[in-house]
Amino acid sequence: MSEPSVFTRILEGEIPAEIVAETPNAFVIRDIAPQAPVHLLVIPKTAQYRTVVELAEGDPALLAEIVALAGRMAREHADGDFRLVFNTGPNAGQTVFHVHAHVLAGNLDEKSTGA
Repeated sequence: MSEPSVFTRILEGEIPAEIVAETPNAFVIRDIAPQAPVHLLVIPKTAQYRTVVELAEGDPALLAEIVALAGRMAREHADGDFRLVFNTGPNAGQTVFHVHAHVLAGNLDEKSTGA
């Protein structure tokens, strides 16, 4: 059995983090290395899916919930405009293999790639 991800450990209280929002199926934290004025992570509580592709194939309703929660966070923490990024695979910058969405907001321009 593999080690629990950092996100599972945060959810279980082993690693401290400010949870800024929570639903029965997901939670939101601030990124520890923000790439934008607003940089939040929307994380499913299940560690079953490593990537957004696995999540889309396995539980499209949960993916829709993650996207809706991202929109809510952008409205609450910025002006509602946001970039939603899912890094998928190590060559795309994914370092934690527990699917999560990066919500980036706050005066971004098209050339900034963010997370």
